[in-house]
Amino acid sequence: MSKVVLVTGGSSGIGRSICEFLHEKGFKVYGTSRNPEKYPDSKVELLELDVNDITSINFCLEELMTREDRLDILINNAGAGITGPVEEIPGLEIRKNFDTNFFGPLNLMKGAIPVMRQQNAGIIINITSIAAYIGLPYRGVYSAGKAALELIVEAVRMEVKEFNIKIANIAPGDFATNIASGRYHEPVHDESPYSESYGKVLRAIDEDVDAGNDPMDVAKLVYRIINTAHPKPHYLVGAFMQKFSIRLKRILPQKWFEKLLLRHHKL
Repeated sequence: MSKVVLVTGGSSGIGRSICEFLHEKGFKVYGTSRNPEKYPDSKVELLELDVNDITSINFCLEELMTREDRLDILINNAGAGITGPVEEIPGLEIRKNFDTNFFGPLNLMKGAIPVMRQQNAGIIINITSIAAYIGLPYRGVYSAGKAALELIVEAVRMEVKEFNIKIANIAPGDFATNIASGRYHEPVHDESPYSESYGKVLRAIDEDVDAGNDPMDVAKLVYRIINTAHPKPHYLVGAFMQKFSIRLKRILPQKWFEKLLLRHHKL
């Protein structure tokens, strides 16, 4: 019997690549979208889901269980970008981003774990970001939300180990997706003290995404983790220098690392 997979944010980008790759490998894959009807060309069925709405999360999981009566693999992929000086980003936008990048995946895990515990088996993979390991200038809110998800999973892994539930995080670098179009950008205000430096970083962020790697690389890593007997808590995927920057942060004094970041961003 094919294993049942739920991939949040499965209509485009990394999520769509994961859906299509696992579908080709013989899994029973369901993606999710807030508006499934907008994607009639999807190779897998899309269930309606808004990760910011606990009622929507519960309904989606109930719908899946009605259809399949099991959930073998949950891929928490849905997320949202956010940029801007922390001082200037409205508090409401910060909370909305945490709802999407932290509380949404957390609530999905909380909904999936009882099902997997009853099955005595299950795998949860969270798609985070290399930004979770570094407080990036003008992406501090994004870094913080993804870092919170990375850290809480370290605890949950140990809590559910006795139930044969495996949990891992994948932290991608820049990939060629449409994340920039859906990201919240705090406008570059001419009167802002950050206008010059933030504008420069914002242009570089979009260029990095446009030149990013193939999202299928993430899908292949997901498949490898699924077939790993004892997954690690954290995986990195992306360009060499992005992954290497994490190693640098671990060995360099913080002030030295900050100087490297500032130089990289020409700040």
